[in-house]
This record gives sequence, C-alpha cells and structure tokens, in this order.
Amino acid sequence: GTLVNALAYHLEQEHVDTHDLYRVGLVHRIDKDTTGLVVIAKTEGAMTNLSAQFKKHTVYRRYIALVWGDMEEDEGTVHVNVGRHLRFRKIMDTFPDGDYGKDAITHYKVLERFNYVTVLELRLETGRHHQIRVHMKHIGHPLFNDATYGGDRIIKGTVFTKYKQFVENCFKILPRHALHAKELGVVHPVTGESMRFDSNLPDDMAQVIEKWRTYTKGMTKQLKEKLDNK
Repeated sequence: GTLVNALAYHLEQEHVDTHDLYRVGLVHRIDKDTTGLVVIAKTEGAMTNLSAQFKKHTVYRRYIALVWGDMEEDEGTVHVNVGRHLRFRKIMDTFPDGDYGKDAITHYKVLERFNYVTVLELRLETGRHHQIRVHMKHIGHPLFNDATYGGDRIIKGTVFTKYKQFVENCFKILPRHALHAKELGVVHPVTGESMRFDSNLPDDMAQVIEKWRTYTKGMTKQLKEKLDNK
C-alpha cells in the first residue's frame, strides 16, 4: 500500500520483457496529508545524485499554504531550529535558542489576505520534518485545519454562529492541513539540465480558498452598505 511498492510494480510491468528492473527510491518525502510533488529515483546513480542536491539545499521547493490569522508583513523569513518535541516524540517543535534541533529556514510571501486567514507562498531553504507546519505555529499562524499543531479549531474570527458553521464546513471540505507542494526544481542527474515542475492546487484546498474569498467579499460588501447608510 505504499508509493514505493506501487512504483516497483509499475516498473516491473513496464520492463518485464527485458527484466530491466530499476532500483526505486523516494529521494525525499512530504507529510502524509500534504499534497503535491515528490522526487523519485529510478536508478541508484540518480538516487545518489538527487539526494546530494537535497542535502546541499540546492533544490527549489515552493509550497502554497492557508494559515490562520492576518500576517503582519507581506513577506519574511522564519529561521528557527526544528527538532523532535522533548515530551511528545511523534511531533516536532521549534527551538529558538538553537541549543537543540537542526537549522531550519522558511521564506514566506503573502498571496492573498482574507482577514482571518492568509494564503501564503512558502519556499524551503532547508528540509526538516514538519518544517513549514512548526515554523508557522511558532510565529502564531498555524496551518488551517492542522490537527497536530493546533490549526483544527477557530483561532481568528468572530463569535457568531454563522461564522463557526462556515469554518466547520471548510474543515469538512478540507479534512487535512492546508499545505500543497506546488513547485519543485532539480538538476537532471544525467544531463545536468535544470528542470522545474509545477502542480495545480488540489480541489479540496482550491474550494476552501475560494470559499474564504467569497466570504471576505461578502463581509466587505456588508461593511460598505452599513457605512453608506450612516
């Protein structure tokens, strides 16, 4: 039931006549509920080359995320160590003092603001486990519906029942954290050519972003009508 097993089976069927069976390997991983692009090596030489690119942090990785809150700055960088949580070993945590964990750098840029949530473009300079998710929590903007890091509840917004229902409806449409590995750039391990790949937002995340867009427009219209009537 894993991606690697599925690929191994696919390649065996593809090359069954020549018995040219590839050594398949995931060069890197994304979190279980994160959508988007991954790099897979079909040969041992490719695996070694591509892994070295990730280790040297020369791979271009761009993510799209929906986070709670209205970001104060249009763009910025989070540079805080990331490591295993000292008590709960299955999750990660940030360590600002730098005495534990590994160096982690995430660059962010605001794409759209919806008052209570923000759409961000995030670029990884390092690739630590859960890096984006713990970095966003660290700065007070956890990913929308991220149950592991506190984003699966209403963090910003009003106390009105309609708003609560709206958010819960969004959670149902997107029953996972709102993170997508949209763009990936590597150097081809054989030809040396720079290659860039792009992946569209999945339907669940695109729907929720559109719902927030519509909701915000409705709020703006209502506010304008109130001001006009004064």
